[in-house]
Amino acid sequence: MINKFLGAVLGTCLVLLVMNFVAKTIFASHAPAKPGYKIEVKEAPEAAHKEAVHKDDKPAASSKEAEVASAVSLGKRLQAASVENGAIVAKKCAACHTLEKGGPNRVGPNLYGIVGEPRGKGHDFNFSAAMKAKGGTWTLDELDKFLAGPKEYIPGTAMSFAGIPKDTDRADLIAYLRKNSDKP
Repeated sequence: MINKFLGAVLGTCLVLLVMNFVAKTIFASHAPAKPGYKIEVKEAPEAAHKEAVHKDDKPAASSKEAEVASAVSLGKRLQAASVENGAIVAKKCAACHTLEKGGPNRVGPNLYGIVGEPRGKGHDFNFSAAMKAKGGTWTLDELDKFLAGPKEYIPGTAMSFAGIPKDTDRADLIAYLRKNSDKP
């Protein structure tokens, strides 16, 4: 009886060993020459700006500042802005914010009448410490800078939105937000 039991155990081990060798030959995996994956990242021109120095030995402006400075002024963009297109762009905001008068706060505060309001206060919303520390009011220019890159403009903000890179879309959204108020 013991011989049969030991024979079954050894036979099972032998079958498993042979199956392992066969599986390794069929599903052979080769180690890559260079381990890991290459992640494609756009080269930020910021490194070039940091190395560049003006005549008076002051560092050059950051890439965001350079983009804003070289872009068409906000005033000109607002003259050509479309409130209707701004309503379409505002749908990106609707995931976290409400835009109607008296609307509830969501992940972010209600944005009705935001233009001209103090930053980091009101709306019965618990703003991040970075937003409260920034202070000031939401002017059209401040909104434009913030919407271009919230994390860059107010480091430490709880807003995880990447921003609206297109100047005309930001102008349309700002025109919509300005109209979306008791005193447009």
